[in-house]
Amino acid sequence: MTTPDILTPAHDGRHARSRSSRAKIVAAMLDLVARGEVSPSAAQVAEVAGVGLRSVFRHFADMDALYREMAAAIEAQVLPILLRAPEGATWQARLFDIAARRAVIFETIMPFRISANLRRFDSAFLMDGYRRQLRLEAEALAAHLPEAVRADADGARGLNVILSFSTWRLLRHDQNLPPDAAAAVVRRMLGDALARWPQD
Repeated sequence: MTTPDILTPAHDGRHARSRSSRAKIVAAMLDLVARGEVSPSAAQVAEVAGVGLRSVFRHFADMDALYREMAAAIEAQVLPILLRAPEGATWQARLFDIAARRAVIFETIMPFRISANLRRFDSAFLMDGYRRQLRLEAEALAAHLPEAVRADADGARGLNVILSFSTWRLLRHDQNLPPDAAAAVVRRMLGDALARWPQD
């Protein structure tokens, strides 16, 4: 008969320190990217976390593993906003609600998406994540379009472009617009695009 392992205080302490180090490493990665360090190195992460470089790779086999943790933390932050059903009496009104909600989500995740996009050509994990994000954006929008609009492939694609992260990044990052101005441009483009379909 096998005697069960007994967790000693020292054992518990080692596990607590390990969890603490891991959390510090993820927090450091998030902090660096949020501050504009689009491609932080493991050494930078270790310095900000206050741990040794070996500790980073002991907890995360490679930088992709760290990006996985970062993605999970960001998803937990934006998921409640994403899952809330859009409001509005008409499908057009619901699209404006989606636009407003995506502005909040995109603003939150922008530095992290930019960071991941820069590395995706060297990472199968990040490339898969990029393609998944594009697919989810398109599917989430299509779910709120009438059949006649979905049948207009070019029109539906145009709506997807207007409400995409790529458009938000261009307005905020490339054109350097403040969030309110970028949101106003998206609303204007969306209103102009929706004018081609009957209001209901």
